[in-house]
Amino acid sequence: MLRRAALQAAGQQQHRPGTLYVVATPIGNLADLTLRAIHWLAQVDAVACEDTRVAAKLLEHLGLHKPLIALHAHNERGAAQTVLARLAAGESVACVSDAGTPAVSDPGALLVELVAAAGHPVVPLPGPSSALAALSAAGDAAGARAGGFAFVGFLPARGAERRAALATALAEPRTQILFEAPHRIAELLGAIAGAAPQRRVTLARELTKQFETVVTRSAAELPGWLAEDPNRGRGEFVLVLHALPPAPIADEALPPPTLRTLAVLLRELPLKQAVALAAELTDAPRNALYQQALASRSAGEGPGLTGR
Repeated sequence: MLRRAALQAAGQQQHRPGTLYVVATPIGNLADLTLRAIHWLAQVDAVACEDTRVAAKLLEHLGLHKPLIALHAHNERGAAQTVLARLAAGESVACVSDAGTPAVSDPGALLVELVAAAGHPVVPLPGPSSALAALSAAGDAAGARAGGFAFVGFLPARGAERRAALATALAEPRTQILFEAPHRIAELLGAIAGAAPQRRVTLARELTKQFETVVTRSAAELPGWLAEDPNRGRGEFVLVLHALPPAPIADEALPPPTLRTLAVLLRELPLKQAVALAAELTDAPRNALYQQALASRSAGEGPGLTGR
């Protein structure tokens, strides 16, 4: 029934021989697999996958049996040659990770780079993403108004490199999305609480699964919340560091001509592009321009920077 519905929904899509399909797969709930993904998993000649056991289980659920090519972090370049040979022979291959979207903290990016460089079509089949799922449930209105976020993924595992990466994420005013494993989540929450106790943080655990949990607290509150129940430390975690509220900018911080220039650009361009061009035209500090633009939009003024 699923495959028949998938055929009806996606069967008219054009197909070119020798295509790599980058397929997003469920992050926990099988119902999140799209009809388009089901259709092309049925059509391809082979599946390149992070773990053959996980991919085989997914295909079995769909009543499919395909040759599997193990493609993971330790063999991606070599496995890509096997995929390239199949594509050159006119076959089509799907690329999947264990869960979510390939090449997002999972293997796949190098494969896509090599396939595209060889001149073969690469077709993304979008679908589940734990990063975007967590962001959608975070209620980070300031970040949404600012129009941008940064996907950090997993921080380095330990030492000075980890501390430096976290400090960089916390200093960034935009929304930041991090992944963390269960055995490091308590340490990470403690570090964030110590460095930025007032930062709003959304913690998403076991997204789409039976024990899915999404909570938003100040960073200072989350270590205590985690310690209240041992079960809260289990599973995979996504953290959304909410965008920093814009700092108020005094009227005299930027001269009136600069404010007028920024106002004109904001009426015609996205915020980041307007700020970059205003900085180039006026030689004003980019950060001051950025904060002024954010403050104006957060106050509901749109581009109404009068320059008085």
